[in-house]
Amino acid sequence: MYIEVLKSKIHRVRVTEADLNYIGSITIDPELMEAADIIEGEKVQVLNLNNGERFETYVITGKRGSGEICLNGPAARKAELDDIIIIVSYAWMTPEEAKNFKPKIIFPDEKTNKLNP
Repeated sequence: MYIEVLKSKIHRVRVTEADLNYIGSITIDPELMEAADIIEGEKVQVLNLNNGERFETYVITGKRGSGEICLNGPAARKAELDDIIIIVSYAWMTPEEAKNFKPKIIFPDEKTNKLNP
């Protein structure tokens, strides 16, 4: 049996852009992706603290060092600029694996979306 558990979380980042006419996804600064162990194309859940929206999409790599968090396509309708969101990814593993697994959780500065040194 497998269970789905928290793998990674980018906790409280600010939406910097929304592009309704893009194909769809969330664009994330690669510094945040690497720190949270999230890869391009990975399925993520986005939780909007301002309006309670929760949705799933996939990740596109943005510009390094930009602090970019851009909702694309239909996701652009789920948040306003400057909304605070949480980005979460999950992994399937056995209960035994899950007992020893430690998720990668990062806490960027929510004004700049940069990692604190």
